[in-house]
Parts: sequence; C-alpha cells; structure tokens
Amino acid sequence: MRCVIARFPFDLIKSEVEHSMSGVTPEPLVGVAVTIGSSVYPVMQVGEVITRQNRRDFTAGEMRRALTRLGFTCHDTPPVTSAGGTRADEGALGW
Repeated sequence: MRCVIARFPFDLIKSEVEHSMSGVTPEPLVGVAVTIGSSVYPVMQVGEVITRQNRRDFTAGEMRRALTRLGFTCHDTPPVTSAGGTRADEGALGW
C-alpha cells in the first residue's frame, strides 16, 4: 500500500513491516503505540525502522495513519502513574 510519510512515498506491505520489526526490542512506550505480532512498539520507533528516516522527519500521526491503513492496531499508551501515591517532585525537594 502506498503511504506518504514525511513527504516521501513508501510502498508498504504488512508482512514486510512485521518482518522488519522481528528481532527489534521494543523501546519504552511513550505516546502512540502499535501492536505488531505479540509486541507493542512506539509508532515512532516503527517509523524509523521501516522508513530509515530520522524520527524528527515524520509525525506520530503520519505513522498512526499509515500503520492503521496496513491493518495494525494503534492505541494511545496510558499515562504513567507513580507507585504509592507520592508526587514525582516530592523526593527531590526533601519534603
């Protein structure tokens, strides 16, 4: 399927994306994530691998649209909550 990412056309196939991401360790999830096989990756990591472009050259929205059109499940990652109900800056201030 032809997708335009960072103003460049790419002919992407779902099986090729799956093959490209096999063996790649998922980074910590931030923002939008995509499920490929049994792994969950940040869409920016997937975009960098399949386009071989710098992450600054494309947006998460572009990648989300392209991966959704290919049939992958994209979703927002839940916000990280601190354990124990303490504030993140509480320890830094010593209070």
